[in-house]
Amino acid sequence: QVQLVESGGGLVQVGGSLRLSCAASGRTDITYAMGWFRQAPGKEREFVARINSNGGRRYYTDSVKGRFTISRDNAKNTAFLQMNSVKPEDAAVYYCAAGPSLGYSISAYKDEGRYDYWGQGTQVTVSS
Repeated sequence: QVQLVESGGGLVQVGGSLRLSCAASGRTDITYAMGWFRQAPGKEREFVARINSNGGRRYYTDSVKGRFTISRDNAKNTAFLQMNSVKPEDAAVYYCAAGPSLGYSISAYKDEGRYDYWGQGTQVTVSS
């Protein structure tokens, strides 16, 4: 079992930056791929970004490319989502998730069912 705890959410102005963290505990001897998803009010949860187990491969949804960066520190069992140039549409509850490494498959990266463990979410609010 792996427990994931997100932190770093809060209020950010349009154009500002925020860094989310996801700390993993429990069965961390297995290195999982990590993903970030988000859910805005009234909308379905959507994929944001994914990083493979060694950090060598990253994938982003189009709406955040060039603005968000996913990274990880395996020594600290922590993944990060650096959010820059934040837009109003980035406001949501952000969830991190852990799942097994996969071959190259964009559809799989975006598939919530491919992730075994989820955090409780952290709220990001964007002010104009």
